Amino acid sequence: MRVPRQRKAVPVMVPGRDLVIDLARFICLALVVVAHTMMVSPVLHPDGTVTSENTLENQPWFLPVIWVLQVMPLFFVAGGITGLQSWRRLRSRGGSAYDYIQARMLRLIRPAAVLLGVMFTGLWAARLAGVDPQVIELLAAGAGMPLWFLAAYLAAQLNVPCLAALHARAPWLTLAGLVSLVIAIDCLRGVLPLLAHANMIFLWCAVQQLGFMVEDGWLQRLGRHNLAGIILAGNLGLGLLVLLGLYPGNMLANLNPPNASLLFLGISQAAALQLFRPWLHRLASVEWVLRLVAGAGRRAMTVYLWHLPVLAAMSGLLLLTGFPQPAGGTAAWWWGRPLVLLAVMALLLPVLALFGPLEELPTASSHTRGRPAAAVVTAAVVVFIPVSDAALNGLTLGLLGGGAACFVLATLLLGRAPARDTAGARPEASAPPLPHPPLSANLEP
Repeated sequence: MRVPRQRKAVPVMVPGRDLVIDLARFICLALVVVAHTMMVSPVLHPDGTVTSENTLENQPWFLPVIWVLQVMPLFFVAGGITGLQSWRRLRSRGGSAYDYIQARMLRLIRPAAVLLGVMFTGLWAARLAGVDPQVIELLAAGAGMPLWFLAAYLAAQLNVPCLAALHARAPWLTLAGLVSLVIAIDCLRGVLPLLAHANMIFLWCAVQQLGFMVEDGWLQRLGRHNLAGIILAGNLGLGLLVLLGLYPGNMLANLNPPNASLLFLGISQAAALQLFRPWLHRLASVEWVLRLVAGAGRRAMTVYLWHLPVLAAMSGLLLLTGFPQPAGGTAAWWWGRPLVLLAVMALLLPVLALFGPLEELPTASSHTRGRPAAAVVTAAVVVFIPVSDAALNGLTLGLLGGGAACFVLATLLLGRAPARDTAGARPEASAPPLPHPPLSANLEP
């Protein structure tokens, strides 16, 4: 008698979960990791000094490619979609803005606190072992590059309750106000260069506001031809600004500090997300894609935070061992990139196994009262001191130690999020009905 073979279990699809947003985030994260493996290229000079060059940026074909593959605005559009839904669900359960900020900060800073602590310990041990301080600082600066995103993303997400209230009253006026601030800062950056960093808040909040528009269905009301027109107009408008010399054509150079060119990209990417949504949904519903995206999504923040430190550490060790290093941009260097990517992925596996569970720590507890507002505000200030310093001046060994201490202190101040926060709630938990299907199952990385 033949025993029928059991079919593999199909991944459970959480009701209300937006698979397109999951897939978009996965694609963005994959592109970031691949791009960084083509950027990091440490060079050991005959006099013993070490420098780092961006090989990818030096290629003649780089500008048009990075124009298409600069996906950071899409991260914030997706963050606006899910952030607004998470806030609405929390508020429907009686939660406050402080509860939302508390839960968001816990999800983001707990993995980062461990990263900073491990990096500080490892680099300090390397320094005590006699490694050149120049190499230590180079590794710290390179490995800490993802922290600017943490600063910008935190700033945007912590403003969700306030911006959502403004959006509910006057969505277009709120977006216009943020865009006006972005443009004003761009106009003044030549006179006050330090002021340009204010767009780390205003620019990304404006792009996040585009996600609010998507979530409320503004783009769904447009036809395919109108969406295609928005994509074309966004890129043509950006191209005109570049031709006039108002912004560089290098979308990587426009990233830090950010400027209005990324807003044009955000508009076209938000429209593209809506235009290609039917095809993306079909792709995201394929079983193996669903499994891959779901697995990566549970560890997305860990991958993002750790891939550059792993790459920097691997590159540094290869320099110290005298392993042959092809010159950046040569044929041998390019042929070696797939091997570098595979090595980074292999080294990430134990990191994900060790630190990935931090992303799944519950933010809900049995009590119903959140932390005092003063504790939440103090934690936010404590976190933004090191990340702002890193964004403005770069990451150093001393800042790694101070940042780790600040993040741990903020985590202790925040405690655990209140039980009514739906970011940690189970799907079967009772909740008042929402006016439209929730997307908050897409928890922020």
